[in-house]
Formats: sequence, structure tokens, C-alpha cells
Amino acid sequence: MNSIPYDSASNDDPLRQFDFYLPELALSLPHTPSLLCFIHGGAWRSEDKQDHAQLARRLAAATACPVAVPNYRLTPSDNHDPRFRHPIHAQDILTFLKFVRTWRYQGQLSDAFDPDSLVLLGHSCSAHMLASILLDSHQASLVPSPDLLSSVKGVVLSEGIYDLDKLVARFPAYQAWFIEPTFGPPSSGDAPYRRFSALEYPLRLSSPSSSSALAWLLLHSTGDTLIDLDQTRSMYNHLVQIAPTPSLISINTDALKEEHDAIFEGDAYLQLVRQFTSRLIPE
Repeated sequence: MNSIPYDSASNDDPLRQFDFYLPELALSLPHTPSLLCFIHGGAWRSEDKQDHAQLARRLAAATACPVAVPNYRLTPSDNHDPRFRHPIHAQDILTFLKFVRTWRYQGQLSDAFDPDSLVLLGHSCSAHMLASILLDSHQASLVPSPDLLSSVKGVVLSEGIYDLDKLVARFPAYQAWFIEPTFGPPSSGDAPYRRFSALEYPLRLSSPSSSSALAWLLLHSTGDTLIDLDQTRSMYNHLVQIAPTPSLISINTDALKEEHDAIFEGDAYLQLVRQFTSRLIPE
């Protein structure tokens, strides 16, 4: 399918469009499937939805669920303009999620997916973006409606970035490379980017029942040399502490063996997502 605009104010902007993949099996399911939304990584500054077309097709085939892959605005590498800083990337994803729940596929099905059953897949920097929407990141522009929040049934976050200060401490070159262009100059103190740490974000109090029903799966590959395992372990510990139902929070740090982006080339990631969604979605 051709790129679909999700922001009426910028229909011609390729960075605010998404691609949609409908598996053949979805046509014969006895129920309306959930929608998987894959949000790409790229350090807030690179990658495109088309880079993940093959992954989207494989996800659709493995889960029998339609898959949507949005673009979002990126931060220029030499950025000094506050307009291209966080939270614009997450704002675009929130706009996409609002749009896709009201959008209808104009094909063989009147309803290609259940708009009240979304599974969100985030990778690398988009793990931080999704956490900033689903948890309370204290950003007025990232507050989802109660209906949207309750429609998200599960979240799979792979090789995630959650705490910028910890990341810079482990990889000092990242500050000049993409942290400062994306989040601005550091503030004074021992934790200059603490206000952006997902490890500090509480549950959204506006919809505690929705938050308690949300299942999370955090993934990290043993072969990842770009993001350290402590990011994922720390986020898992944080979610377990704040979740009303800790049993809905799970982590897997040994099934994936590939490098940061290469996890999508094998079958292990697909199997993990399929197993996770099968617990949320009727067969």
C-alpha cells in the first residue's frame, strides 16, 4: 500500500506517513485481529519506514495481524534548533496512534483490525518514545486520551534506550552524536538529563485500570554492542515496581544473539513477538 498520511496538517510530508501491511491469513480469521505498530529506531535522527518493509511483512505473516509502520520527524545531525528536539518524535507517534484508531482500510474488509486492540513494538530510541507516551513523562503534548491508552494491550521494546545519563556514562561519544542534538545541552548536576529518564516516569493516573491491564515485554540481545543490558534491566525493575500487576511485565535477555539492528534478520524476534501477542490475541 502507498504511504498513508496520518497528520492532516502535513499530508505531503513523508516523515508523517505510515505503511500498512495486511497478511492474507487475516482475511479468514474468525475474529478481527489486533494491529501491530512497529516504531523504528535510529537515534532520533535516521532510518525510514521502508527500511523495515521486510520485517513488517514477516511480522504480519508470523502473527496473522496487520502491521503499520510509521515515519516521524527526525533530528538533524548538527541540530541547534529547539523545534527538532524531543518530544517532537514522540508527538508524531502519538498523532499516528490517534489517527490509526479511526482509520479504516479501504480494501476487502470493512474492518481490517480492531482499533481497540493495539500492540506497540519499539526499538532502540523508539522504546523511549513509547515509554514517554504510555507512562507519565510530564510532557503535556504526550498525553494520550483514556480511550487510546486503553486500546494498547501490549508493548514489546527491544534494545531500548531509557536513561540518557546512564547511556552517556557507558558511551560518552553518544552525547555529542545524538543526545545533545535531540535533547538539548545538559543541565548542571550529576544527572543532567534526569528529567528525560523513563526510569523516573510514573504510571498515568488518568486511567489506572488501563495501565494495570497493559502487558510489557522487554528484550535485549546478548550480541548488542551499541546499547548496554543495564538499560533494559533497569527499565524492567522500574516497571515491576510501579505496575499494579507485576506479572504482566516480562523480560528476555538470552533469546536474541545478534547485533543491535540485526535482531530483525533472524527468526527469534518474530517468535518472541508471536508468543507475546498470542497471549493477548485469541487464536
